[in-house]
Amino acid sequence: MTVFANKAAYFTGSATAFIIASVLVIIWAATGPLFNFSEVWQMVINTGTTIITFLMVFLIQKAQNKDSKALQIKLNELITAHDKANNRIVDIEDLTEEELDKLHELYEKKGRSTQNRNEGPAGSSSTNNSDSGQNK
Repeated sequence: MTVFANKAAYFTGSATAFIIASVLVIIWAATGPLFNFSEVWQMVINTGTTIITFLMVFLIQKAQNKDSKALQIKLNELITAHDKANNRIVDIEDLTEEELDKLHELYEKKGRSTQNRNEGPAGSSSTNNSDSGQNK
């Protein structure tokens, strides 16, 4: 079942799938006069698009879950490979929303304090910022 879902997700994101969908809509629209734009004619496209949309939600979510997991693994590898990294945050995706908010605030404060240490007097950066090329 996973193989089918992966192939379906891959196919539905392709140019071929877009072209097929476009051709079907054009054919449906062109047959309108043939069916006198009847309610049945309208229901065909409504029902078809509703079913496809329903199924696509699950395919998109499956693809998103897989991508998210792969990204987390890559980030975890980077964190564990760096000597100075905080390895306690490797699996933070398992924390509650409140715990994540607290960590976010902690890292914002940490970032601000790092930024303040890197600034010289009067808020100017301690690095060489002579972009005008003029001496004062």
